[in-house]
Amino acid sequence: MKKREKDNCVDHKEICKKYSTNVKKLISAWKKGYSDMEISKSYGVEIPVLQQIKSDLELAHRRKRMEKKKNNLLFSHYHT
Repeated sequence: MKKREKDNCVDHKEICKKYSTNVKKLISAWKKGYSDMEISKSYGVEIPVLQQIKSDLELAHRRKRMEKKKNNLLFSHYHT
């Protein structure tokens, strides 16, 4: 895994456990351009659950970016 990917990585295990599904496969399907309907039929996950998983992932990534931004600001403040 590249350093940039590792820094932006979200812990999928927690989300997998919460929804009892393989989130990495869902993400892969979304990246390949499959619709929520196709993914729902393929993996047996209800569409509202897919939407909630997507929201949880977006929120987790947003929190990670905000944390990184905050740390960068603190670091730059102390090293100027």
